[in-house]
Amino acid sequence: MKHLLLGNEAIAYGALSAGVAVAAGYPGTPSSEIIETLLEFKDRKVYWASNEKTAVELAYGAALAGARALAAMKHVGLNVAADPFHSAAYTGVVGGLLIVTADDPHMWSSQNEQDTRWYGLQSYIPVLEPSEPQEAFKMAKDGLALSESLEHPVLLRSTTRVSHVRAPVVVEPPAPPKFGKFSRDVERYVLVPQNARRRRADVLRKWELLKDFSARFMSVEGEGDVTVVASGVGYLYAVEALERLGVKARIVKIGMSVPLSKKVVDVVTDEVVVVEEGDPVVETQLRVMGIKTKGKIDGFFPQSGELSLRAVVEGLSKALGLGVKLADPAKPTLQPPPRPPYLCPGCPHMGTFYALKLAGAGQKVVWSGDIGCYTLGINTGQQDLATHMGSSIGLGMGIALSDREKLVVATIGDSTFYHAALPQLIDLKTKKIPLVLVVMDNEYTAMTGGQPSPSRAVPAERLMEAIGIKHYVIDPVDVKRSVEVAKRAIAEAKSGEPVALISRRPCVLEALRAARRSGFKPPKYYVVSDRCRSCGICYNLLKCYAITKLPDGKAWIDPSLCNGCSMCAQVCPYDAIKPAEPDKVSKWLELWSQA
Repeated sequence: MKHLLLGNEAIAYGALSAGVAVAAGYPGTPSSEIIETLLEFKDRKVYWASNEKTAVELAYGAALAGARALAAMKHVGLNVAADPFHSAAYTGVVGGLLIVTADDPHMWSSQNEQDTRWYGLQSYIPVLEPSEPQEAFKMAKDGLALSESLEHPVLLRSTTRVSHVRAPVVVEPPAPPKFGKFSRDVERYVLVPQNARRRRADVLRKWELLKDFSARFMSVEGEGDVTVVASGVGYLYAVEALERLGVKARIVKIGMSVPLSKKVVDVVTDEVVVVEEGDPVVETQLRVMGIKTKGKIDGFFPQSGELSLRAVVEGLSKALGLGVKLADPAKPTLQPPPRPPYLCPGCPHMGTFYALKLAGAGQKVVWSGDIGCYTLGINTGQQDLATHMGSSIGLGMGIALSDREKLVVATIGDSTFYHAALPQLIDLKTKKIPLVLVVMDNEYTAMTGGQPSPSRAVPAERLMEAIGIKHYVIDPVDVKRSVEVAKRAIAEAKSGEPVALISRRPCVLEALRAARRSGFKPPKYYVVSDRCRSCGICYNLLKCYAITKLPDGKAWIDPSLCNGCSMCAQVCPYDAIKPAEPDKVSKWLELWSQA
Protein backbone atom coordinates (compact mmCIF):
# COMPACT_ATOMS: atom_id res chain seq x y z
CA MET A 1 0.00 0.00 0.00
CA LYS A 2 1.32 3.45 -0.91
CA HIS A 3 1.22 6.32 1.60
CA LEU A 4 2.45 9.90 1.51
CA LEU A 5 4.99 9.83 4.34
CA LEU A 6 7.71 11.90 5.91
CA GLY A 7 11.10 10.21 5.86
CA ASN A 8 10.85 9.80 9.64
CA GLU A 9 7.43 8.16 9.32
CA ALA A 10 8.85 5.85 6.65
CA ILE A 11 11.60 4.80 9.06
CA ALA A 12 8.99 3.97 11.69
CA TYR A 13 6.92 1.94 9.21
CA GLY A 14 10.04 0.13 8.04
CA ALA A 15 10.82 -0.86 11.62
CA LEU A 16 7.22 -1.99 12.10
CA SER A 17 7.40 -4.17 9.01
CA ALA A 18 10.52 -5.76 10.53
CA GLY A 19 8.63 -6.60 13.73
CA VAL A 20 10.14 -3.98 16.04
CA ALA A 21 8.84 -4.69 19.53
CA VAL A 22 10.59 -2.12 21.74
CA ALA A 23 11.46 1.47 20.88
CA ALA A 24 12.59 4.53 22.78
CA GLY A 25 13.84 7.97 21.93
CA TYR A 26 14.35 11.51 23.10
CA PRO A 27 12.59 14.21 21.07
CA GLY A 28 14.70 16.53 18.97
CA THR A 29 14.36 18.10 15.55
CA PRO A 30 14.67 16.56 12.98
CA SER A 31 14.03 13.11 14.50
CA SER A 32 10.88 13.35 16.64
CA GLU A 33 8.34 11.88 14.21
CA ILE A 34 9.91 8.42 14.37
CA ILE A 35 8.84 7.70 17.94
CA GLU A 36 5.62 9.70 17.55
CA THR A 37 4.61 7.38 14.69
CA LEU A 38 5.55 4.23 16.59
CA LEU A 39 3.55 5.39 19.64
CA GLU A 40 0.37 4.86 17.62
CA PHE A 41 0.96 1.09 17.63
CA LYS A 42 -0.18 -0.13 21.03
CA ASP A 43 0.99 -3.73 20.59
CA ARG A 44 4.63 -2.46 20.90
CA LYS A 45 6.51 -1.07 23.88
CA VAL A 46 7.31 2.49 22.80
CA TYR A 47 8.50 5.27 25.10
CA TRP A 48 9.90 8.76 25.26
CA ALA A 49 13.00 8.40 27.42
CA SER A 50 14.47 11.00 29.78
CA ASN A 51 17.53 11.24 27.50
CA GLU A 52 19.22 9.49 24.59
CA LYS A 53 21.46 7.34 26.79
CA THR A 54 18.49 5.81 28.57
CA ALA A 55 16.73 5.36 25.22
CA VAL A 56 19.66 3.43 23.74
CA GLU A 57 20.09 1.42 26.94
CA LEU A 58 16.43 0.44 26.91
CA ALA A 59 16.56 -0.68 23.28
CA TYR A 60 19.99 -2.29 23.75
CA GLY A 61 18.76 -4.32 26.71
CA ALA A 62 15.68 -5.42 24.79
CA ALA A 63 17.88 -6.53 21.88
CA LEU A 64 20.14 -8.45 24.28
CA ALA A 65 17.01 -10.30 25.36
CA GLY A 66 16.27 -11.21 21.74
CA ALA A 67 13.75 -8.50 20.86
CA ARG A 68 13.89 -6.33 17.77
CA ALA A 69 14.44 -2.85 19.12
CA LEU A 70 14.96 0.73 17.96
CA ALA A 71 16.33 3.89 19.54
CA ALA A 72 15.86 7.30 17.88
CA MET A 73 17.41 10.71 18.44
CA LYS A 74 18.90 13.75 16.73
CA HIS A 75 22.58 13.86 15.99
CA VAL A 76 23.82 15.51 19.19
CA GLY A 77 21.88 12.92 21.15
CA LEU A 78 24.33 10.26 20.06
CA ASN A 79 26.98 12.08 22.08
CA VAL A 80 24.83 11.51 25.17
CA ALA A 81 24.35 7.86 24.24
CA ALA A 82 27.94 7.26 23.16
CA ASP A 83 28.85 5.09 26.14
CA PRO A 84 26.28 2.29 25.66
CA PHE A 85 26.54 2.75 21.88
CA HIS A 86 30.22 1.75 21.89
CA SER A 87 29.72 -1.13 24.31
CA ALA A 88 26.88 -2.49 22.16
CA ALA A 89 29.45 -3.23 19.45
CA TYR A 90 31.46 -5.31 21.93
CA THR A 91 28.65 -7.43 23.35
CA GLY A 92 26.68 -7.51 20.14
CA VAL A 93 22.97 -8.23 20.39
CA VAL A 94 20.69 -11.22 20.06
CA GLY A 95 17.65 -9.60 18.46
CA GLY A 96 17.98 -6.63 16.15
CA LEU A 97 19.13 -3.23 17.39
CA LEU A 98 18.63 -0.26 15.06
CA ILE A 99 19.84 3.11 16.32
CA VAL A 100 18.50 6.00 14.25
CA THR A 101 20.09 9.44 14.25
CA ALA A 102 18.84 12.42 12.28
CA ASP A 103 21.66 14.82 11.48
CA ASP A 104 20.93 18.53 11.13
CA PRO A 105 23.28 20.10 8.55
CA HIS A 106 23.20 23.92 8.63
CA MET A 107 21.98 23.70 12.24
CA TRP A 108 18.35 24.60 11.54
CA SER A 109 17.52 23.60 15.09
CA SER A 110 20.79 22.58 16.72
CA GLN A 111 23.82 23.98 18.49
CA ASN A 112 26.36 22.37 16.16
CA GLU A 113 26.78 20.38 12.96
CA GLN A 114 27.84 16.82 13.48
CA ASP A 115 28.22 13.90 11.12
CA THR A 116 27.24 10.82 13.10
CA ARG A 117 28.83 8.52 10.53
CA TRP A 118 32.14 9.12 12.33
CA TYR A 119 30.64 7.28 15.30
CA GLY A 120 30.20 4.27 13.06
CA LEU A 121 33.88 4.25 12.18
CA GLN A 122 34.95 4.77 15.78
CA SER A 123 32.64 2.20 17.33
CA TYR A 124 32.75 -0.44 14.55
CA ILE A 125 29.01 -0.14 13.95
CA PRO A 126 27.84 -0.11 10.30
CA VAL A 127 25.96 2.94 9.03
CA LEU A 128 23.09 2.84 6.56
CA GLU A 129 22.33 6.08 4.77
CA PRO A 130 19.02 6.47 2.88
CA SER A 131 18.59 9.11 0.21
CA GLU A 132 14.78 9.46 0.31
CA PRO A 133 11.72 8.15 2.22
CA GLN A 134 11.17 4.93 0.24
CA GLU A 135 14.76 3.96 0.85
CA ALA A 136 14.43 5.02 4.49
CA PHE A 137 11.58 2.52 4.84
CA LYS A 138 13.61 -0.25 3.27
CA MET A 139 16.79 0.47 5.19
CA ALA A 140 14.96 0.53 8.52
CA LYS A 141 13.50 -2.87 7.73
CA ASP A 142 16.75 -4.26 6.35
CA GLY A 143 18.78 -2.72 9.16
CA LEU A 144 16.89 -4.62 11.84
CA ALA A 145 17.17 -7.86 9.90
CA LEU A 146 20.89 -7.27 9.28
CA SER A 147 21.47 -6.48 12.93
CA GLU A 148 19.81 -9.68 14.03
CA SER A 149 21.56 -11.83 11.44
CA LEU A 150 25.01 -10.46 12.39
CA GLU A 151 24.17 -10.08 16.10
CA HIS A 152 25.55 -6.56 15.84
CA PRO A 153 23.94 -3.11 16.21
CA VAL A 154 23.28 -1.01 13.11
CA LEU A 155 23.16 2.79 12.84
CA LEU A 156 20.71 4.40 10.42
CA ARG A 157 21.79 7.96 9.62
CA SER A 158 19.21 10.33 8.21
CA THR A 159 19.55 14.06 7.54
CA THR A 160 17.02 16.88 7.64
CA ARG A 161 16.09 16.65 3.94
CA VAL A 162 15.46 12.92 4.19
CA SER A 163 13.66 13.04 7.54
CA HIS A 164 11.36 15.92 6.69
CA VAL A 165 10.62 15.49 3.00
CA ARG A 166 7.24 13.90 2.26
CA ALA A 167 6.98 11.41 -0.60
CA PRO A 168 4.91 8.41 -1.71
CA VAL A 169 6.15 5.29 0.06
CA VAL A 170 5.09 1.72 -0.60
CA VAL A 171 4.50 0.37 2.89
CA GLU A 172 4.24 -3.25 3.95
CA PRO A 173 1.91 -4.21 6.81
CA PRO A 174 3.46 -4.23 10.29
CA ALA A 175 4.83 -7.61 11.29
CA PRO A 176 3.96 -9.01 14.73
CA PRO A 177 6.31 -7.56 17.36
CA LYS A 178 9.22 -9.81 18.11
CA PHE A 179 9.99 -9.91 21.82
CA GLY A 180 12.51 -12.33 23.35
CA LYS A 181 13.94 -14.01 26.40
CA PHE A 182 17.23 -13.20 28.03
CA SER A 183 19.86 -15.95 28.23
CA ARG A 184 22.77 -15.60 30.63
CA ASP A 185 26.20 -15.24 28.97
CA VAL A 186 28.59 -13.62 31.43
CA GLU A 187 31.68 -13.76 29.22
CA ARG A 188 29.85 -11.89 26.52
CA TYR A 189 27.74 -9.42 28.47
CA VAL A 190 29.98 -8.48 31.39
CA LEU A 191 32.65 -6.21 29.96
CA VAL A 192 35.34 -6.61 32.59
CA PRO A 193 38.75 -6.17 30.93
CA GLN A 194 39.51 -9.83 30.25
CA ASN A 195 36.12 -10.29 28.57
CA ALA A 196 36.29 -6.97 26.73
CA ARG A 197 39.70 -7.83 25.28
CA ARG A 198 38.31 -11.03 23.79
CA ARG A 199 35.29 -9.16 22.49
CA ARG A 200 37.54 -6.56 20.89
CA ALA A 201 39.08 -9.25 18.73
CA ASP A 202 35.61 -10.44 17.77
CA VAL A 203 34.58 -6.89 16.87
CA LEU A 204 37.54 -6.53 14.52
CA ARG A 205 36.75 -9.85 12.83
CA LYS A 206 33.13 -8.82 12.43
CA TRP A 207 34.21 -5.49 10.95
CA GLU A 208 35.98 -7.29 8.11
CA LEU A 209 32.82 -9.31 7.52
CA LEU A 210 30.78 -6.12 7.44
CA LYS A 211 32.97 -4.75 4.66
CA ASP A 212 31.71 -7.63 2.55
CA PHE A 213 28.10 -7.02 3.59
CA SER A 214 28.46 -3.37 2.63
CA ALA A 215 28.62 -4.36 -1.05
CA ARG A 216 24.97 -5.44 -0.85
CA PHE A 217 24.08 -1.77 -0.33
CA MET A 218 26.16 -0.55 -3.26
CA SER A 219 24.84 -0.16 -6.81
CA VAL A 220 26.23 1.14 -10.08
CA GLU A 221 24.20 2.92 -12.72
CA GLY A 222 24.92 4.77 -15.94
CA GLU A 223 27.97 4.83 -18.20
CA GLY A 224 30.56 7.44 -19.00
CA ASP A 225 34.14 8.52 -18.60
CA VAL A 226 33.38 10.18 -15.28
CA THR A 227 32.68 8.25 -12.05
CA VAL A 228 30.72 9.83 -9.24
CA VAL A 229 30.44 8.17 -5.85
CA ALA A 230 27.44 9.45 -3.90
CA SER A 231 25.61 8.66 -0.68
CA GLY A 232 22.47 9.80 1.11
CA VAL A 233 20.65 12.81 -0.28
CA GLY A 234 23.87 13.64 -2.15
CA TYR A 235 22.98 10.83 -4.57
CA LEU A 236 19.75 12.57 -5.64
CA TYR A 237 21.52 15.90 -6.05
CA ALA A 238 24.29 14.22 -8.09
CA VAL A 239 21.81 12.57 -10.47
CA GLU A 240 20.01 15.85 -11.14
CA ALA A 241 23.21 17.90 -11.36
CA LEU A 242 24.76 15.55 -13.94
CA GLU A 243 21.59 15.78 -16.00
CA ARG A 244 21.64 19.58 -15.87
CA LEU A 245 25.31 19.67 -16.82
CA GLY A 246 24.73 17.20 -19.65
CA VAL A 247 27.45 14.88 -18.33
CA LYS A 248 27.25 11.13 -18.81
CA ALA A 249 28.73 9.42 -15.80
CA ARG A 250 28.83 6.19 -13.88
CA ILE A 251 27.23 6.72 -10.50
CA VAL A 252 28.26 4.45 -7.66
CA LYS A 253 25.50 4.73 -5.07
CA ILE A 254 26.62 3.97 -1.53
CA GLY A 255 23.86 2.78 0.81
CA MET A 256 26.13 1.60 3.63
CA SER A 257 28.58 4.44 3.98
CA VAL A 258 30.41 2.86 6.94
CA PRO A 259 32.26 0.59 6.43
CA LEU A 260 32.80 1.07 2.74
CA SER A 261 32.86 -2.11 0.73
CA LYS A 262 36.27 -3.29 -0.41
CA LYS A 263 34.60 -4.11 -3.72
CA VAL A 264 34.29 -0.42 -4.52
CA VAL A 265 37.79 -0.58 -6.00
CA ASP A 266 36.40 -2.98 -8.64
CA VAL A 267 33.86 -0.47 -9.93
CA VAL A 268 35.61 2.89 -9.79
CA THR A 269 38.17 4.50 -12.08
CA ASP A 270 41.48 5.96 -10.96
CA GLU A 271 39.80 9.18 -9.90
CA VAL A 272 36.26 9.76 -8.69
CA VAL A 273 34.10 12.70 -7.66
CA VAL A 274 32.49 12.17 -4.26
CA VAL A 275 29.15 13.76 -3.36
CA GLU A 276 28.01 13.32 0.24
CA GLU A 277 26.32 15.42 2.90
CA GLY A 278 28.22 16.28 6.05
CA ASP A 279 31.87 15.52 6.49
CA PRO A 280 34.06 13.67 3.93
CA VAL A 281 33.42 10.28 5.51
CA VAL A 282 33.06 8.28 2.30
CA GLU A 283 35.82 10.27 0.64
CA THR A 284 38.25 9.61 3.49
CA GLN A 285 37.62 5.87 3.27
CA LEU A 286 38.16 5.95 -0.50
CA ARG A 287 41.49 7.71 -0.05
CA VAL A 288 42.55 5.11 2.50
CA MET A 289 41.91 2.55 -0.24
CA GLY A 290 44.26 4.48 -2.52
CA ILE A 291 41.58 6.00 -4.75
CA LYS A 292 42.07 9.58 -5.94
CA THR A 293 39.09 11.74 -5.09
CA LYS A 294 37.65 15.14 -5.74
CA GLY A 295 35.20 15.99 -3.02
CA LYS A 296 35.09 17.95 0.17
CA ILE A 297 38.67 17.44 1.29
CA ASP A 298 40.08 19.66 -1.47
CA GLY A 299 37.18 22.10 -1.41
CA PHE A 300 35.16 21.07 -4.45
CA PHE A 301 32.05 20.90 -2.27
CA PRO A 302 31.36 22.89 0.93
CA GLN A 303 32.05 21.21 4.26
CA SER A 304 29.69 23.53 6.13
CA GLY A 305 25.92 23.67 5.94
CA GLU A 306 23.39 21.67 3.98
CA LEU A 307 24.23 20.21 0.63
CA SER A 308 22.14 21.80 -2.12
CA LEU A 309 21.56 21.17 -5.80
CA ARG A 310 23.32 24.45 -6.58
CA ALA A 311 26.39 23.44 -4.54
CA VAL A 312 26.53 20.06 -6.28
CA VAL A 313 26.16 21.56 -9.78
CA GLU A 314 28.95 24.04 -9.11
CA GLY A 315 31.11 21.46 -7.35
CA LEU A 316 30.79 18.94 -10.18
CA SER A 317 31.48 21.66 -12.74
CA LYS A 318 34.64 22.66 -10.89
CA ALA A 319 35.78 19.07 -10.39
CA LEU A 320 35.23 18.21 -14.07
CA GLY A 321 36.66 21.47 -15.39
CA LEU A 322 33.45 22.49 -17.12
CA GLY A 323 33.60 26.14 -16.21
CA VAL A 324 29.90 26.36 -15.47
CA LYS A 325 29.01 29.11 -13.08
CA LEU A 326 25.40 29.54 -12.08
CA ALA A 327 23.92 33.00 -12.06
CA ASP A 328 23.21 34.45 -8.66
CA PRO A 329 19.52 34.18 -7.81
CA ALA A 330 17.58 37.41 -8.14
CA LYS A 331 17.14 39.24 -4.87
CA PRO A 332 13.61 40.29 -3.93
CA THR A 333 13.00 44.03 -4.14
CA LEU A 334 11.65 44.01 -0.61
CA GLN A 335 13.40 42.31 2.27
CA PRO A 336 11.34 41.02 5.20
CA PRO A 337 12.06 42.85 8.43
CA PRO A 338 14.46 41.10 10.82
CA ARG A 339 12.67 38.88 13.30
CA PRO A 340 14.61 38.52 16.54
CA PRO A 341 14.07 35.35 18.58
CA TYR A 342 11.10 35.68 20.91
CA LEU A 343 9.38 33.43 23.38
CA CYS A 344 5.84 32.64 22.24
CA PRO A 345 3.28 35.30 23.18
CA GLY A 346 1.86 34.22 26.50
CA CYS A 347 4.75 31.87 27.32
CA PRO A 348 4.57 31.72 31.12
CA HIS A 349 8.34 31.97 31.33
CA MET A 350 8.29 35.49 29.96
CA GLY A 351 7.09 36.09 33.50
CA THR A 352 9.94 34.03 34.95
CA PHE A 353 12.58 35.98 33.04
CA TYR A 354 10.85 39.24 33.98
CA ALA A 355 10.79 38.31 37.67
CA LEU A 356 14.45 37.28 37.60
CA LYS A 357 15.45 40.50 35.87
CA LEU A 358 13.73 42.62 38.51
CA ALA A 359 14.98 40.46 41.36
CA GLY A 360 18.54 40.55 40.07
CA ALA A 361 18.61 44.31 39.40
CA GLY A 362 21.76 45.83 40.83
CA GLN A 363 23.52 42.45 41.00
CA LYS A 364 26.38 41.30 38.80
CA VAL A 365 24.57 38.35 37.29
CA VAL A 366 25.86 35.69 34.89
CA TRP A 367 22.89 34.15 33.10
CA SER A 368 23.87 30.54 32.47
CA GLY A 369 21.39 29.15 29.97
CA ASP A 370 20.55 25.86 28.38
CA ILE A 371 19.17 24.18 25.27
CA GLY A 372 15.45 24.42 24.57
CA CYS A 373 12.69 27.03 24.46
CA TYR A 374 14.38 29.17 27.08
CA THR A 375 17.48 29.73 24.99
CA LEU A 376 15.15 32.39 23.55
CA GLY A 377 15.77 34.30 26.75
CA ILE A 378 18.69 35.66 24.72
CA ASN A 379 16.19 38.27 23.54
CA THR A 380 15.69 39.53 27.09
CA GLY A 381 19.45 39.69 27.61
CA GLN A 382 19.34 36.80 30.06
CA GLN A 383 21.46 34.21 28.24
CA ASP A 384 25.22 34.71 28.57
CA LEU A 385 26.05 31.15 27.55
CA ALA A 386 24.14 28.10 26.34
CA THR A 387 26.18 25.36 24.72
CA HIS A 388 24.68 21.92 25.28
CA MET A 389 22.05 20.01 27.23
CA GLY A 390 22.77 20.60 30.92
CA SER A 391 25.25 23.42 30.33
CA SER A 392 23.33 25.82 32.57
CA ILE A 393 24.22 24.08 35.82
CA GLY A 394 27.45 22.43 34.66
CA LEU A 395 29.12 25.54 33.26
CA GLY A 396 27.39 27.73 35.83
CA MET A 397 29.04 25.86 38.68
CA GLY A 398 32.46 26.41 37.15
CA ILE A 399 31.79 30.13 36.72
CA ALA A 400 30.47 30.45 40.27
CA LEU A 401 33.64 28.85 41.61
CA SER A 402 36.01 30.96 39.56
CA ASP A 403 34.34 34.37 39.62
CA ARG A 404 33.29 35.11 43.17
CA GLU A 405 32.08 38.62 42.30
CA LYS A 406 29.28 37.36 40.09
CA LEU A 407 26.01 35.70 40.94
CA VAL A 408 25.21 32.79 38.64
CA VAL A 409 21.56 32.25 37.71
CA ALA A 410 21.23 28.96 35.83
CA THR A 411 18.01 28.67 33.80
CA ILE A 412 16.91 25.32 32.45
CA GLY A 413 13.68 23.88 31.03
CA ASP A 414 12.06 20.91 32.66
CA SER A 415 12.77 18.40 29.90
CA THR A 416 16.43 19.40 29.78
CA PHE A 417 16.56 19.28 33.58
CA TYR A 418 15.55 15.61 33.61
CA HIS A 419 17.66 14.90 30.54
CA ALA A 420 21.01 16.20 31.67
CA ALA A 421 21.01 18.01 35.02
CA LEU A 422 20.45 15.39 37.71
CA PRO A 423 24.13 14.42 38.20
CA GLN A 424 25.06 18.12 38.33
CA LEU A 425 22.41 18.57 41.00
CA ILE A 426 24.32 16.19 43.25
CA ASP A 427 27.53 18.14 42.67
CA LEU A 428 25.71 21.40 43.31
CA LYS A 429 24.67 20.17 46.74
CA THR A 430 27.76 18.23 47.78
CA LYS A 431 30.11 21.06 46.79
CA LYS A 432 27.78 23.74 48.22
CA ILE A 433 28.20 25.98 45.19
CA PRO A 434 26.23 29.22 45.62
CA LEU A 435 24.05 29.39 42.55
CA VAL A 436 20.39 30.08 41.78
CA LEU A 437 18.99 27.21 39.74
CA VAL A 438 15.76 28.09 37.94
CA VAL A 439 13.78 25.17 36.55
CA MET A 440 11.36 26.61 34.00
CA ASP A 441 8.75 23.90 34.06
CA ASN A 442 6.10 24.02 31.34
CA GLU A 443 5.32 20.30 31.74
CA TYR A 444 6.07 19.53 28.09
CA THR A 445 9.06 19.19 25.80
CA ALA A 446 7.59 22.14 23.98
CA MET A 447 10.26 23.06 21.45
CA THR A 448 10.05 19.68 19.71
CA GLY A 449 6.26 19.49 19.52
CA GLY A 450 4.86 19.00 23.00
CA GLN A 451 6.00 15.56 24.09
CA PRO A 452 5.18 14.79 27.75
CA SER A 453 7.69 15.84 30.38
CA PRO A 454 8.68 13.70 33.39
CA SER A 455 7.88 16.70 35.60
CA ARG A 456 4.25 15.65 35.81
CA ALA A 457 5.15 12.36 37.48
CA VAL A 458 8.31 13.45 39.30
CA PRO A 459 8.11 17.17 40.19
CA ALA A 460 11.49 18.83 40.49
CA GLU A 461 10.79 19.92 44.07
CA ARG A 462 10.73 16.26 45.16
CA LEU A 463 14.26 15.85 43.86
CA MET A 464 15.33 19.02 45.65
CA GLU A 465 13.82 17.72 48.87
CA ALA A 466 15.56 14.37 48.49
CA ILE A 467 18.93 15.96 47.81
CA GLY A 468 18.52 18.68 50.40
CA ILE A 469 18.56 21.78 48.21
CA LYS A 470 16.43 24.63 49.48
CA HIS A 471 13.79 25.49 46.93
CA TYR A 472 10.73 27.56 46.12
CA VAL A 473 7.85 26.90 43.74
CA ILE A 474 6.20 29.78 41.89
CA ASP A 475 3.56 30.34 39.24
CA PRO A 476 5.20 32.81 36.82
CA VAL A 477 1.86 34.23 35.76
CA ASP A 478 1.58 35.58 39.31
CA VAL A 479 4.20 38.21 38.52
CA LYS A 480 4.26 40.12 41.81
CA ARG A 481 4.78 37.04 43.98
CA SER A 482 7.33 35.64 41.53
CA VAL A 483 9.46 38.77 41.88
CA GLU A 484 9.31 38.60 45.68
CA VAL A 485 10.28 34.91 45.79
CA ALA A 486 13.05 35.38 43.23
CA LYS A 487 14.54 38.15 45.40
CA ARG A 488 14.47 35.80 48.40
CA ALA A 489 16.18 33.04 46.41
CA ILE A 490 18.92 35.38 45.19
CA ALA A 491 19.57 36.64 48.71
CA GLU A 492 20.00 33.07 49.97
CA ALA A 493 22.37 32.14 47.15
CA LYS A 494 24.48 35.19 47.96
CA SER A 495 24.75 33.89 51.52
CA GLY A 496 26.69 30.92 50.15
CA GLU A 497 24.23 28.10 49.50
CA PRO A 498 22.67 26.75 46.30
CA VAL A 499 18.98 27.42 45.98
CA ALA A 500 16.39 26.33 43.42
CA LEU A 501 13.42 28.18 42.04
CA ILE A 502 10.88 25.97 40.29
CA SER A 503 8.66 28.09 38.07
CA ARG A 504 5.72 26.06 36.87
CA ARG A 505 2.86 26.66 34.46
CA PRO A 506 1.99 24.53 31.41
CA CYS A 507 3.04 25.55 27.90
CA VAL A 508 0.53 28.09 26.62
CA LEU A 509 0.39 26.37 23.22
CA GLU A 510 -0.80 23.15 24.84
CA ALA A 511 -3.32 25.14 26.88
CA LEU A 512 -4.63 26.80 23.72
CA ARG A 513 -5.08 23.39 22.11
CA ALA A 514 -7.06 22.26 25.14
CA ALA A 515 -9.13 25.45 25.01
CA ARG A 516 -9.94 24.92 21.34
CA ARG A 517 -11.04 21.37 22.03
CA SER A 518 -13.43 22.62 24.71
CA GLY A 519 -14.72 25.49 22.56
CA PHE A 520 -13.31 28.16 24.89
CA LYS A 521 -11.72 31.35 23.54
CA PRO A 522 -9.16 32.98 25.84
CA PRO A 523 -9.61 36.69 26.54
CA LYS A 524 -7.63 39.22 24.55
CA TYR A 525 -5.93 42.22 26.12
CA TYR A 526 -5.80 45.75 24.77
CA VAL A 527 -4.07 49.03 25.58
CA VAL A 528 -6.11 51.99 26.84
CA SER A 529 -4.26 54.58 24.80
CA ASP A 530 -5.09 57.52 27.07
CA ARG A 531 -3.51 55.79 30.06
CA CYS A 532 -0.36 54.51 28.33
CA ARG A 533 2.64 56.68 29.30
CA SER A 534 5.06 55.06 26.81
CA CYS A 535 7.21 53.66 29.61
CA GLY A 536 7.99 50.56 27.49
CA ILE A 537 7.94 48.08 30.39
CA CYS A 538 5.62 45.73 28.47
CA TYR A 539 7.60 45.71 25.22
CA ASN A 540 11.10 46.36 26.53
CA LEU A 541 11.23 44.33 29.74
CA LEU A 542 8.47 41.73 29.46
CA LYS A 543 9.21 41.56 25.73
CA CYS A 544 5.95 39.97 24.66
CA TYR A 545 5.99 39.37 20.91
CA ALA A 546 2.31 40.38 20.71
CA ILE A 547 3.11 43.92 21.94
CA THR A 548 4.36 46.52 19.49
CA LYS A 549 5.88 49.92 20.17
CA LEU A 550 4.00 52.58 18.22
CA PRO A 551 5.78 55.64 16.73
CA ASP A 552 4.75 57.72 19.75
CA GLY A 553 6.19 55.11 22.12
CA LYS A 554 2.83 53.84 23.26
CA ALA A 555 2.10 50.13 23.25
CA TRP A 556 -0.27 48.26 20.99
CA ILE A 557 -1.31 44.63 21.41
CA ASP A 558 -1.87 42.58 18.27
CA PRO A 559 -5.13 40.71 18.98
CA SER A 560 -4.18 37.98 16.53
CA LEU A 561 -1.13 37.15 18.66
CA CYS A 562 -2.41 37.83 22.20
CA ASN A 563 -2.96 34.62 24.14
CA GLY A 564 -4.48 36.26 27.20
CA CYS A 565 -1.72 35.51 29.70
CA SER A 566 -2.46 38.71 31.68
CA MET A 567 1.20 39.37 32.49
CA CYS A 568 1.32 42.65 30.51
CA ALA A 569 -1.61 43.96 32.54
CA GLN A 570 0.20 43.04 35.75
CA VAL A 571 3.47 44.77 34.86
CA CYS A 572 1.86 47.97 33.56
CA PRO A 573 2.29 50.62 36.30
CA TYR A 574 -0.46 52.83 34.86
CA ASP A 575 -3.27 50.27 34.64
CA ALA A 576 -3.36 50.89 30.89
CA ILE A 577 -3.74 47.27 29.77
CA LYS A 578 -7.13 45.63 30.13
CA PRO A 579 -8.81 42.35 29.19
CA ALA A 580 -11.49 42.74 26.54
CA GLU A 581 -13.60 40.13 28.37
CA PRO A 582 -12.82 40.42 32.11
CA ASP A 583 -15.25 37.68 33.07
CA LYS A 584 -13.15 35.13 31.16
CA VAL A 585 -9.82 35.82 32.86
CA SER A 586 -10.05 33.56 35.91
CA LYS A 587 -11.60 30.70 33.91
CA TRP A 588 -8.81 30.88 31.30
CA LEU A 589 -6.05 30.92 33.92
CA GLU A 590 -7.62 27.92 35.64
CA LEU A 591 -8.06 25.98 32.38
CA TRP A 592 -4.47 26.83 31.44
CA SER A 593 -3.08 25.59 34.74
CA GLN A 594 -4.67 22.19 34.08
CA ALA A 595 -3.45 21.78 30.49
